[in-house]
Amino acid sequence: MQKISIRFYNDREVRAVWDDAASKWWFSVLDIVAAINREPDYAKTRNYWKFLKAKLKQAKDELVSATTQLRLKAADGKRYLSDVLDADGVIALAKKIPNERATAFLDWFLYSDNTVDGQSKKKAYTLFESGLLKNLEPGTVKCLQQIHAYLFGGLYDFAGHIRTKNISKGGFTFANALHFPTTLPAIEHMPEMTFGEIIDKYVEMNVAHPFMEGNGRSTRIWLDLMLKRSLKKCIDWSRVDKRAYLEAMRESVSDSAKLKELLAAALTDKIDDREMFMKGIDYSYYYEEPE
Repeated sequence: MQKISIRFYNDREVRAVWDDAASKWWFSVLDIVAAINREPDYAKTRNYWKFLKAKLKQAKDELVSATTQLRLKAADGKRYLSDVLDADGVIALAKKIPNERATAFLDWFLYSDNTVDGQSKKKAYTLFESGLLKNLEPGTVKCLQQIHAYLFGGLYDFAGHIRTKNISKGGFTFANALHFPTTLPAIEHMPEMTFGEIIDKYVEMNVAHPFMEGNGRSTRIWLDLMLKRSLKKCIDWSRVDKRAYLEAMRESVSDSAKLKELLAAALTDKIDDREMFMKGIDYSYYYEEPE
């Protein structure tokens, strides 16, 4: 099965497929062209690439020979043969598009994997094959700490450690760290048999925000583990709109109805599907990108 990644550049998807034999990612050329040109029209993007490709071929540019084809899933759910390039090819392609937006894209593409998020995202991808998730006890504080430690170990010195300082975000102050000895065990013992109970527990852990950083990325994996164990379901995060999710999370502090409605509509039974897990990681990190 292909390992799929969906990166986001200015809210635009850039699909990629992992090549085990060559140990590298192949990126969708049309996604890259659309992202650089900020072009929402698929036909215009396709025509732009067709013209540029013909021009490069006439000039006997090596970029054309470096382009290969793989089947990528489209919006209709079907897989179609699409032009793809490896990382070196993406860099070369960006340099062939003569505008400042290509430079901005290139800066993003080259820098993204060197950030803390980029490094922890690489770790998150390996969670599926690591075996760790199968050995955790869903719904426990220890489980959440182990997820956080795996994602951020070596990146934050507090990876896996419950915070001892108080924090706030966007004007909202999270649970007082002094109360964690009683607050966190109380959350751990909340029931998680039904969908509603699981979401309520997830909301309470989000309000607690037990880590200095990386809470959202860790708790979304924690949430899916509870859903998988109790309901044999998980969230297809690619069906959860970023802005709608963030707004529902803000409202969930006082009323979780909108969050429950949003996530219930995205439930899937593909709990052992690698591509579903990989997409979940991509969207989870996307939610954390600044608006």
